[in-house]
Amino acid sequence: LLVSQYDTSSNQSVLLEKKKTKSTTTAILLSAVLPGAGQFYNESYWKIPAILGLGGYWGYEWVSLNKEYKNYRNLYFESLIKFPPSGNYQYRTIRDFYRSERDRFAWYLGVLYLVNILDAYVDASLFEFSVDDNLSVLNKSGQSLKFQMKIVF
Repeated sequence: LLVSQYDTSSNQSVLLEKKKTKSTTTAILLSAVLPGAGQFYNESYWKIPAILGLGGYWGYEWVSLNKEYKNYRNLYFESLIKFPPSGNYQYRTIRDFYRSERDRFAWYLGVLYLVNILDAYVDASLFEFSVDDNLSVLNKSGQSLKFQMKIVF
């Protein structure tokens, strides 16, 4: 949006440009409610499939490992009735394996959720940051800067 203002004292036109900004609060809330929504809000569309893909895979693994854990937990409890006091050792070992694997994927999901929110916050904060190839510095004073390094052996 360009706005032109007329200055009567110096007869000059001034152009003001309004920059687009993104709210960090909105980005955080969107990502907290729906993972990937904060990235959509920040126009970082390429990150959405990564978040949803990892979340979908790790969620699927968690569900299948939880199913196996419950199955072997029930088998172990039944073996406690048949073989008191310790039950079937193999069922207990397999149950513990599936529980630890399930918990590992739960941690993955939790970390992904937090990284998703953190990424949305950082992306919204840096939305105005210029990534142009033009990195030159304009010197309006007319003075030059000289840098010299001398190496003596």
